[in-house]
Amino acid sequence: MNSIIKILYINWPLQILILVTALFGFLMLYSVSGGNWEPWTKPQINRFSISFLLVFLMSVISISSWRKISPFSYILGLALLIAVYFFGDTGMGAKRWLDLKVIRLQPSEAFKISLVMTLAYYYHKLPLSKVSHPFYVLLPLLLILIPAIIVFRQPDLGTALVIVMIGIFVMFIAGVHFGYFLFGGISFFALLFILFQSRGTEWQLLKDYHFRRIDTFLNPTADPLGSGYHITQSKIALGSGGLFGRGYMQGSQSQLNFLPEKHTDFIFTTLAEEFGFFGTIGLLIIYSLIVIFCIFSALATTDRYSRLLITGLCMTFFTYFSINIAMVMGLLPVVGIPLPLVSYGGSSMIVIMLSFGLIQSAHVHKNNRF
Repeated sequence: MNSIIKILYINWPLQILILVTALFGFLMLYSVSGGNWEPWTKPQINRFSISFLLVFLMSVISISSWRKISPFSYILGLALLIAVYFFGDTGMGAKRWLDLKVIRLQPSEAFKISLVMTLAYYYHKLPLSKVSHPFYVLLPLLLILIPAIIVFRQPDLGTALVIVMIGIFVMFIAGVHFGYFLFGGISFFALLFILFQSRGTEWQLLKDYHFRRIDTFLNPTADPLGSGYHITQSKIALGSGGLFGRGYMQGSQSQLNFLPEKHTDFIFTTLAEEFGFFGTIGLLIIYSLIVIFCIFSALATTDRYSRLLITGLCMTFFTYFSINIAMVMGLLPVVGIPLPLVSYGGSSMIVIMLSFGLIQSAHVHKNNRF
């Protein structure tokens, strides 16, 4: 009975927005499948249905229980990242996945949740007077950089950078002195200079394909049929949609298979081509409302762990859709970041829904309501 009462207290507007976003995804996957349930729409609906129910289950579990297991989630996540080196599956030139039979898991995606949980736990336990002490700043930096380096070596530069961004954001929200971030920003640009200087040398720090992605980002027309093909076709699809779009399942770029990865990383361009500017704005409004309701939940709780957890996971969600949209518009280099709840994929769907499960748990148990 107590669990049923708890469900009544979940953030229902947020839950409805999650459902509406997923419906957007089903609609687009059905379109890029040529009006068929297979191979993408039906599996995506099944995954979402199970994970949507999982959100309700997670919401009734006390936030104190999630807080207690936070350090163990980090250890487990790090172990899975290391396991990829020994037992991982290779795809598209990178070893990033573990075949668990039930699901093909990408541990670097799941680790984002573990990192936020652990940093929230760390700052929940740490007195405010010590937050900016150099010794107590070093430990969370190590918690962020160790997995980021492991992911970078897979190689997966995009996810490694996202892990760093999320970790730094939680440190900022926790109240770490701004001077550290200023120093970090200067160091970042210094590192970029060194990375570019290493190109073509014996001590080159990035893979050749990383540099090719940067070249393509800076000048996609230099090789429109090669490395610039993805972004060139993406821009054509974005522009051809106009204000109102070509119509559902009427997009030439997606329906005639000019657009690569149309069901995963570039599904936003399919939406833009078929529903136009107003269709994309509609999705962006829904994403923005999800972020706003998460922020309201964070502000409504007095528990430091819950506040840091919600804002950190909200930042993770924001990073997903902002980078993906900027990427397909040519504003950022192409990296493997899916559009949350819309792109086809098992790992990303589960990770996002687990995040919302934790957010709902923090919302339900805010101010020790239960």
